[in-house]
Amino acid sequence: MSRGDPRSVTRRARRWVIKLGSSVLSDHGQVRPRVFGRIAREVAALAADGRKLVLVSSGAIAMGSRTLGWQRPPRSIPEMQAAAAVGQIGLVESYRRCFARHGLDVAQVLLTRHGLEERERYLNARNTLAALLRHGIVPIVNENDTVATEEIRFGDNDNLSARVASLVDADLLVLLTDVEGLYRESPQPGAPTPERFDVIETIDAEVKRAAGGSDHAFGRGGMITKLEAARAAGHAGTATVVCSGQRAGVLAALAAGKSVGTLFLPGRRLGARKHWLAFTSRLRGELVLDDGAARALSHGGRSLLPAGIREVRGRFGVGDAVACLDGRGRELARGLVAYSADEVSRIKGLPTRKAAQVLGYSNGDAVIHRDHLVVLEASDAGRAGTPGETT
Repeated sequence: MSRGDPRSVTRRARRWVIKLGSSVLSDHGQVRPRVFGRIAREVAALAADGRKLVLVSSGAIAMGSRTLGWQRPPRSIPEMQAAAAVGQIGLVESYRRCFARHGLDVAQVLLTRHGLEERERYLNARNTLAALLRHGIVPIVNENDTVATEEIRFGDNDNLSARVASLVDADLLVLLTDVEGLYRESPQPGAPTPERFDVIETIDAEVKRAAGGSDHAFGRGGMITKLEAARAAGHAGTATVVCSGQRAGVLAALAAGKSVGTLFLPGRRLGARKHWLAFTSRLRGELVLDDGAARALSHGGRSLLPAGIREVRGRFGVGDAVACLDGRGRELARGLVAYSADEVSRIKGLPTRKAAQVLGYSNGDAVIHRDHLVVLEASDAGRAGTPGETT
């Protein structure tokens, strides 16, 4: 991609993941039927041009709440699950009817964070989506809110869509929402529209400050979750666009390479397994590192040995994913541990030879081997001082 033409990434993208938020599909619980028809028409046009497309769709809870006669979003977990169970039927049926008019079939794919945390299930989901796309089917993906309590309480489809983008090796993730993109300042009623970020290469402090929350009652994500999604997608080699889903022709404009919404360019690409480790696996604990170990881990691509560990948090077993933190509490890396929490607590701060003597056995020199570790941030600890033991 030429630096002079960053928008060419959307024009050249052949495999898309399109996320539709509740704010696009409904107006405070009132479903917008015309939007379903317009989205199906625009997606069908992209498919006719040879593109492969996956939809990640919110709206089940909003649609179910309307069917149940509720004017406000449900507050309790059982009510959320009931609304999702009722609404998911209508949601997929709406898509089925709209896409059938254009000769396209759809498939319902319900995912949970817990399911994707297990590597085998993650690969099964990847294979299923690949098969659907091979056969020209448009997958309609949603979180399985009917059974997923933690996902309802904390989950959002922005981050789910980034996981799906990684699953299908997407070139482009499109987050359709109720705003035109990321503004440099929060828009105020009656005030001129602030300047919009056009292309973002790095999600820095300025970008994070500009991101605000969402006041849409049935939505669960704000602009912050979209930044998180763009970051995760970027490490899978996927560009992300945040744009308005309420404007007709937005997908065609992106396919033409036009300046629509805010484009986040891909960052440093991680391998599929390390991307899963960084953004999908469930953390079971934390290891706080000394400055030397933090530097060596984030800058040197080293394994983590016991000597560099200052503190152990959480209850984890062999093979679990843990976060590696610097002294300020910033997460530098994630990895799969070769020892349990109790074992690491006994050997933290010790040279490798003494660690084996304390335990009376060895699962290898490293608490986290570099092959099972992914660096998320570079340590900014000073260069002076004695490095923690790494290899």
